[in-house]
Parts: sequence; structure tokens; C-alpha cells
Amino acid sequence: MKLHCHRPTLATAFQIVSGVVPSRTPKDILRNVKLQVGGGKATLVGTDQEVGIRYDIPGVETDSDGEVLLPKDRLIAILRELTDDGVDLEVTEKALWVRSGHSEFKLSAEDPAEFPPVQEFDATSYHVVPAASFKEMIKRTVFATDVESTRYALGGVLMEFAADKLTMAATDSRRLAVVSTASSTIGTIEPRATQPVVPAKALSLIERSISDNDQDVYLAVYPNSILVKVGSSTIYSRLVEGRFPRYGDVIPAGGGAMIDMVVSPFYSAVRQAQIVTNEESRGVDFTFENGVLRLTSVAADIGQSKIEIPISYDGSPITITFDPRYIAEFLRILDASTSVKLQLTDGESAAVLRTDDGYTYVIMPLARDR
Repeated sequence: MKLHCHRPTLATAFQIVSGVVPSRTPKDILRNVKLQVGGGKATLVGTDQEVGIRYDIPGVETDSDGEVLLPKDRLIAILRELTDDGVDLEVTEKALWVRSGHSEFKLSAEDPAEFPPVQEFDATSYHVVPAASFKEMIKRTVFATDVESTRYALGGVLMEFAADKLTMAATDSRRLAVVSTASSTIGTIEPRATQPVVPAKALSLIERSISDNDQDVYLAVYPNSILVKVGSSTIYSRLVEGRFPRYGDVIPAGGGAMIDMVVSPFYSAVRQAQIVTNEESRGVDFTFENGVLRLTSVAADIGQSKIEIPISYDGSPITITFDPRYIAEFLRILDASTSVKLQLTDGESAAVLRTDDGYTYVIMPLARDR
């Protein structure tokens, strides 16, 4: 079996697929990536048996058929160090040869027969979401998951499909991120008893797979799994088991103080206040009064900080304590010039941050006697 391909393209494909390859597993075969060649195309396959990906490598030249297991770490290292644009792979009965320019590598080749298959996208009924919007939705939600949770299905992101809209929600019980976008359907979608919760690992893999040139993402939801097609990638994932909380109940209704903020100065102030915190004293006091937001933090054996930025607020003073990490993670994914509305009820109730495009982020305050 022989094939020739563009080295940077193969390296990109390998980096994407290797994101699902487990570094520790009792099944050594899963530490590899399978290369399938046939019909004039080549496909990389990786899986940890919970999440899997198929990636069609563009621009491959081959007239061969066959498959081989590629050692992930060795191949990534080789592709990273090679300098020529082209690379040739040849598989014999006992070895894998990698050649490029004046460099040649001979690696042991393992039998791919025991490698678990990853399903191809063959659905006839599925949801369609614009690729750029879906990528942004993942960025705006996946950071708020709790992959260690066993109490609820907090290790993933809830997907609520309506006839023409997709809403995604994620929470770790201390904060909640909710975002929506327009969507459509192909075929007939059967009603579901529950909406799917997709693991954070799978969504991160999908996000990395979406390129700027991709137009749409196809999502086929099954009782225990989801299959996603975007560009050259097909991603399979088992769904998170368990019940997702009724997140709508924790979003405060209107009322209270509404304060306009801009991401760049707000994010800078939060990062500065975060410097003087530690594991025992993570809280930062946010005081809103007389056109000023004052952030103060005190940590034993470290010191204290006070940061002030001007804001458009002239109401009664409000002091509320937040873990600055949760504010910073929200602000980090937004453009520096983005305007954010902060809704505050008092110093003890949940606060809400909203952007003009409907992105909603709820954060619970810390107790003041930390």
C-alpha cells in the first residue's frame, strides 16, 4: 500500500484525530491511529471507544487499498520535524515506511484488525447548523461543564433542538452558560423524550474540526449517541447519561441594576484582581458605586489588591463577591470590544451577564465571610 500527500495537510489531520487518542488505556491498540486507504481516498480513524473520529485527508494520491495502524506520537514527531511539503507512506507486510526529501523512517506496523470501527455518517434525518455559529456556541458553553460530576449530567452540554433553533446550555452548578442559534432539519426528526447531553471532550473535538471554509454542521441524534459531520470530519460520541438540571429556573427574571460593561477593561481588571488570590481565598469583592467598579482582594501571606475602572452606574452601592476565574473565563472568549450587560439584584443573588446576540451567563456569588 502506497500513498503520497501534502505533509502540512497530513500533519493537520493527524493533530485533529490524535485529540481523541487516549494517552492511558488498558487497550494498547487505542493509542494508535488507523489509516484506511481505498477508492482513491485516505481516512484517519481514532477512538477511545467513547468518542471517535473519521477524517478524510484531502489531496491524497494513491491507487492502493488497505489499512494500517500508525503510532500516534512517532508520526506526529516525524511530521513536525520534516521540512519538505510532500510525504510518502508505504506499508509492507512487516513495516511502515515514511519518506520525505532526504529523510526516511521505518516503523513497526501493527495489525489493524482489532481496532474498533468508527461509524460513518449515513443518516437521512438530521439537524443542520451553520458551522461558524456552532463553533462559537461550543466555545461559549464547554468551559462551564463539570467533567468530574456524577450527580447530574454536568459533564457535557445540553442541546435543545426546536424546529428552527438550537439552544446549548452548560453548568457546573456554580455558573451557567446558555446560547442559541438558528438551525434547520433534513428529513423527519422523531420527537425525543429527552434532549441529548454531549460530552465536553466530543464538543472540543468538533470545535477543532471546524475550519473557516466549512459551511454547515450535520447532527444526527440517536437514543444513546450522536453523529456529527463537518467538512472532512465525522465525529461519533456516546451521550452523557443522567438528567440535566432545569437550567431555566436559575436564570433571574428582569429587574435590579443593569450595568453596561466593555469586555477589554473589565477583563483586564478581573485578571489583575485574580493575582492576589489563592486556593483558600479565591473571592474578589466587586463594588459598584458612583460611576466606579472597585475590585478588592485579600489573601493571607500574599497581600491585597484594589483595582478601579469607570462604569456608567449611579445607583445604590452594591458589593458582591465572585470567584474571578468564572468571570474571566466568560470574558476571555468574547471579542475585546464586545458590550456586556451585567444584571445585579443584590450582593447575595445570582448575577447575569448578557451580550447583544443573546449569550447568557449566570454566576453565583461566593459567601462574603470566606
